[in-house]
Amino acid sequence: MKENVLDVLMYLFETYVDAEEEPEPDQNELRDELSRAGFGDIEIDHALDWLDGLAENQGGLTYNPQTAHGTRIYNDAEQARLDAGSRGFITYLEQIGILSPPQREILIDRLLALETPDIDVEQIKWVVLMVLFSQPGQELAYARMEDLVFDESAGAVH
Repeated sequence: MKENVLDVLMYLFETYVDAEEEPEPDQNELRDELSRAGFGDIEIDHALDWLDGLAENQGGLTYNPQTAHGTRIYNDAEQARLDAGSRGFITYLEQIGILSPPQREILIDRLLALETPDIDVEQIKWVVLMVLFSQPGQELAYARMEDLVFDESAGAVH
């Protein structure tokens, strides 16, 4: 079974996003649950580190309002991991109001932290959901993103 960090994160996200109560399992409980689900120790460790990184980024959500209309310039390392289609999709999400500039920066940071060689639009969609879900007051943006994810994945019937 070849699983990656995003698979572990998606499993956790799908497991806890619709939970009635808001459980706060400790890392040992999460490790046990993920092991029982068939994930390897390395992927579990990377996923928990990824979640810690997401939590750490929540404090840095301030920006100068003048930069809200600026253009994000990607450095060489970011361009190597995020192709033109991925960068365009991130810009699109920002233009339609799903992501703010600080959220975009958290998204880019968390995408690069996945340590996968190729990052595609489908992966970006799931990470955006995780970023928005982790932030209070983002219910509308989350619902709009959820519509984007699930409407496109359902496919059109002709």
